[in-house]
Amino acid sequence: MDMNKDSVLVVGAGIGGLAAAIRLAARGLDVTVLEGHGWAGGKIRVMDSPAGPVDAGPTVLTLRDVLDDMFTAAGTTLEAHLTLTPLPVLARHFWTDGARLDLFPDARANSDAIAAAFGPRARAEFDLFQRDTRALFDAFDAPIMRAARPSVLGAARAALARPHLLPWLQPGKTLHAMLAQRFSDPHLRQLFGRYATYVGGNPLHAPAVLGLIWQAEAAGVWAVQGGMAALAKALAGLFTQLGGNLRLNASVARILCDGSKVAGIELKTGEVLHSKQVIFNGDPAALAHLLDTPARATPRRQTQPRSLSARVWTFGAHVQPQGLGPDALAYHTVFFADDPAAEFGPLAKGHVPQAPTIYVCAQDRAGVPPTGRERFQFILNAPALAEGAQDSKDMTCQTHPFERLAQFGLHLGPRPDPSCVTMPQDFAQMFPHSQGALYGLSPNGTMATFQRPTARTKVAGLYLAGGGAHPGAGVPMAALSGKHAADAALGDRISAARWRRMATRGGISTASATTAAAPYR
Repeated sequence: MDMNKDSVLVVGAGIGGLAAAIRLAARGLDVTVLEGHGWAGGKIRVMDSPAGPVDAGPTVLTLRDVLDDMFTAAGTTLEAHLTLTPLPVLARHFWTDGARLDLFPDARANSDAIAAAFGPRARAEFDLFQRDTRALFDAFDAPIMRAARPSVLGAARAALARPHLLPWLQPGKTLHAMLAQRFSDPHLRQLFGRYATYVGGNPLHAPAVLGLIWQAEAAGVWAVQGGMAALAKALAGLFTQLGGNLRLNASVARILCDGSKVAGIELKTGEVLHSKQVIFNGDPAALAHLLDTPARATPRRQTQPRSLSARVWTFGAHVQPQGLGPDALAYHTVFFADDPAAEFGPLAKGHVPQAPTIYVCAQDRAGVPPTGRERFQFILNAPALAEGAQDSKDMTCQTHPFERLAQFGLHLGPRPDPSCVTMPQDFAQMFPHSQGALYGLSPNGTMATFQRPTARTKVAGLYLAGGGAHPGAGVPMAALSGKHAADAALGDRISAARWRRMATRGGISTASATTAAAPYR
């Protein structure tokens, strides 16, 4: 059949939208990506600073094989478009009591480091944790993360095949409770509980199974030469090289439907683009406001409650020689709150903690540390906005990050201007109807993984991609969502081909293709 008969429209040039667009363009389809902002990358964006452009979005790149697979599907290699540097230190961790721990992409090295920092009992406990979370990751990778639709049955079978994993899947068991049972040392409970925040969760309420997120990082973390913005630029460039059409500053006003089927897009300029297939790379909650038949939007349970948001600082500064000194920072460094309950308790109630954990990305430290002013991004967890709220009323009287870091002995200067901070309300404005949540649906709750919307929607020909859709947030997960959306769109084009028998002289039947639409599966 002619796979080029109808164009495909992709709304949003985030990682999920670009991943879907690349795969479809590589198959020869006519694909147009419509991006409302002036940049490609979605939450991958940059801010200016005296030290140069600073990444103001995702900074951790894991599961490289997902990107490799996408470039391969496009007939090229990742190395032809990007330079990735594997980080020898996954992350460096500091506590105000003087404890410090580096983690590495090697289980034995981590075991040794934990033993040196916290003793032989902590080593033994980590070794069991490492075994269990590795098994969890392996068990759920195919039936959950890589599957177009997460399978409860597949997850159950995987767990039953490994009885030692059943405690991790106990309904109502939180990650916080599970780590309290597994680690006697509070530093390790706090450290591995933090991984729930990678997908916008709160360890006090997130299911224990999210402990497997550690394994995504343990398999390796890469720095992108040129920053994460270089990744978005490379994907956008690859898409256009494949013949795709990328339109920036093209805001969508409505997704048009013809009965139960998608019919196209109306831009805010009034321009109408017709298509029988549309991939929406935005927060699924926005569909209720974009569809001209709102009843067909994603159900509320697939978008509420919301995940965490963040306060993000981007600036250039010098590391002062006193205290920890210039060599203290790794590319990824975490400065922990003194009390996890005092951090995550307020977050659970929609409040900002007084002195939260501070994640620091020192963007210029993928190699030799710089000697002058360097680029930094701070990420501090914050709640999303309440439904209907336009602003957060709980962002004042917080300890300034520089003052908090000085308590660890890290001194930076000069202090940046307040304009360098992106708040939850800013994210809410940049990404409409997200309430500032950075990860879509909250992952808290036993069944949250299975409630997240998948690529297919109630509207025939309308598909979802991005961090708000399955399998979730993060660069590799968003890229996988794009693959699922592209596969669904391609599958529907193929299944839409009907063959009808035509009687010919002599009673021989021959096949003839038609272009009639097939019933939506």
